[in-house]
Amino acid sequence: MRRFALIAVLAAFSGAPALAQEKTITAHGIGVFDDLKLPADFDHLPYVNPQAPKGGEMSEAIPNSTGFDNYNPFTFRGRAAVLSSSMLESILTGTADEVGAAYCLLCESLEYPEDRDWVIFHLRPEARFSDGTPLTAHDVLFSYETLRDKGLSSFRVVIGQQVAKAEVIDDHAIKFIFTPDYPRRDVIQSVGSLPVFSRKDFADNNRDLEAPMDKALIGSGPYMFDSADINRKVVYRRNPDYWGKDLPINRGRHNFDRIRFEYFSDYDAAFEAFKAGEYAFRREVSSIIWATRYDFPALEKGWVIKETLPDGQIASGQAWVLNMRRPDWQDIRVRQAIGLMFNFEWSNDALFYGLYDRVDSFWDNSHLEATGTPDEGEVALLEPLAADLPEGILTDEVATAPMSGKRQLDRANQRKASQLLDAAGWTVADDGKRRNSEGRQLALEILNDSQTFDRVINPLVQNLQALGVDARNVRVDNAEYENRKRSHDFDLISDHLGQDEIPGSGLQQYFGSANVGDVFNPMGLANPAIDALISKVEAAATPEELTTRVHALDRALRSLHFWIPQWFNANHLVAYYDQYGRPETMPPYALGEMDFWWYDAEKGKALRDAGALR
Repeated sequence: MRRFALIAVLAAFSGAPALAQEKTITAHGIGVFDDLKLPADFDHLPYVNPQAPKGGEMSEAIPNSTGFDNYNPFTFRGRAAVLSSSMLESILTGTADEVGAAYCLLCESLEYPEDRDWVIFHLRPEARFSDGTPLTAHDVLFSYETLRDKGLSSFRVVIGQQVAKAEVIDDHAIKFIFTPDYPRRDVIQSVGSLPVFSRKDFADNNRDLEAPMDKALIGSGPYMFDSADINRKVVYRRNPDYWGKDLPINRGRHNFDRIRFEYFSDYDAAFEAFKAGEYAFRREVSSIIWATRYDFPALEKGWVIKETLPDGQIASGQAWVLNMRRPDWQDIRVRQAIGLMFNFEWSNDALFYGLYDRVDSFWDNSHLEATGTPDEGEVALLEPLAADLPEGILTDEVATAPMSGKRQLDRANQRKASQLLDAAGWTVADDGKRRNSEGRQLALEILNDSQTFDRVINPLVQNLQALGVDARNVRVDNAEYENRKRSHDFDLISDHLGQDEIPGSGLQQYFGSANVGDVFNPMGLANPAIDALISKVEAAATPEELTTRVHALDRALRSLHFWIPQWFNANHLVAYYDQYGRPETMPPYALGEMDFWWYDAEKGKALRDAGALR
């Protein structure tokens, strides 16, 4: 429920000051397009169990990792421990059953005009950091300024574009004034989602957001840092004095006394540890393990539950990405040729046990995925930009991943790839290798930090070699992988490029020219047509406008062929020791095992008495 008010503001008229009236809205949250599902007096989120017991531990694994060496997730220097930002809260928070909704968390209300030119957040006076100090508007301003000045480069660009000014009104009220002409659709949600740091914590510990931190951050959230064994384990504990535990938005949530993550150097070691009861909850991402290796004693005895739960989220956009900063990958014909050599159909049948679907779109598994030929609305958007996009963008079917046959090397796709490389000047020499006019062979390194990925990459390497490309699977450890990714020292890496249901400023991080040097833009995409379409998406004022504009952007991005789409499963594949409870009806947009699941003490004791868990 929104409350409207009229406030007096000074306005100039005929050279003399006068009072003009501006209509403002005071509310308990804000939606991008639709009204909020929950009223101001809601008792709890509809998908939680408000009587969920508190206690116990949720434990999971981080496989294929070389560990961590600090606690700062806001820098790429070093490797931050998992959940290093989990103790930080934001002014607004979303839910797992609504798209585009943001409800008050640190604030008790927000106030803004109908044109959303500014917003005032009225903070809850009871909000506290875990060290007992009050959380005030001064902490919010400090957090905004710190992220603006020292945050990741892509983050700084977005904040700098959105906010003209931020000012403290009093200890419990802060105002953000937005940049003229910047799209207003989700600017309030954007600033409301910023993590809030403790000024005192930064001053006492001499913290620098751009540098690694040897102490975990102090936050206001339900969990705080407990202990760690560097490179092996990190533990967070529930704050018994958490200021917000009785808020309706939190009722039935944050139910575990401890959350523990164990680190493992490879995927098999992590799976064996799960079988042995060293941790209790596992998200399975290996199709071969899911299909063939869940036959161990703990499962046969009923101690472990193996479950497939629906996932309504947009697919992760998992793909191999070509680094277009390197000259060899700037020719679209070469990129298309490389993409033709991955045989998904054979891989899904021979390697994945038929568990996956092919990724095709940056908005796969949603209505925002572009299909067929462009409609009238898309053409109107794309026509002025066509000169910066591949030929056929206005008439052709949207680019989709190529279909392949049942054999690992699809000869038809190989012939298509060969023709593309010939046209690009990479012809077959006497030695059978693809060489350019200077005699240099076309070489491709696939950077890989996962032993389990070898079985997928090696057939792709073999197919590329059959094409005459000097392709190699280059195995490195996780630390080298991250360092080379951040420094753009790679030809091809695997990444996740899936986007949001209501995409906005985050698109600039992934695809914008201003962030061509950023790690979130691994392909080094810098295209004026894409920039223009991102601006259109950001400015969409209705769901219908958004859908058409995202379709056009998705179509344009896919036409550039900078990725080799991989695969996704529209389900969560999970296994866990039978000591947890969860809502009978799960929300569509989150698995939520650390959020709204809970510990069953009686079942947990039975498992430990039986020796199932360590």
